[in-house]
Amino acid sequence: MVINVFTDGGARGNPGISGYGLVILDNKKTIYQQAKYIGIKTNNEAEYIALIAAITWLIDHQLELNPDTINFHLDSQLIVRQIQRLYKVKAPNLKPLYQTAVKLLDQLKAKYTFKDVRREFNSQADMLANQAMDQKK
Repeated sequence: MVINVFTDGGARGNPGISGYGLVILDNKKTIYQQAKYIGIKTNNEAEYIALIAAITWLIDHQLELNPDTINFHLDSQLIVRQIQRLYKVKAPNLKPLYQTAVKLLDQLKAKYTFKDVRREFNSQADMLANQAMDQKK
């Protein structure tokens, strides 16, 4: 089984009102989605928090899902390159979020990949992130 994960974090102002959206699909069927307001954060912090929320959900459900592969799709090239260890994490506010994400990824039993995608290919997660910021929920 292949799981596709789409995450997006956003901030209005940097830092500013922020939120994230995430969508998890089994084939093309949505099995989980979430929109969450996360207070005043930077855009990159929101991107990491979205990723951490998705990984946490996958860890909690990996026994029932039993995926072979998990494909993560983010529209943040920075976060993808940092997770792939192609870029160093220099910003002090991102280091603990990066470390949390990497530790959580180690708990996944499935193989995983990361791909940065253009925003139009991440539209549902983007819509949920904006919804969270609009409604502060």
